[in-house]
Amino acid sequence: MSLHSTAANLVSLAEGAEHGGNHNSLEPWMTGGGALLALLLLLWITTRFNRDR
Repeated sequence: MSLHSTAANLVSLAEGAEHGGNHNSLEPWMTGGGALLALLLLLWITTRFNRDR
């Protein structure tokens, strides 16, 4: 690939990102909710292992 064709590909890729680069299936509330659930599960597991017996 030449420098010119590489630069042209990068410009067209950058222009596409300006017009809503988010994928339709990646909903922010679902991603955030899943992350929160995973962190709460890890917190619960950690507290189970950290009991003073």
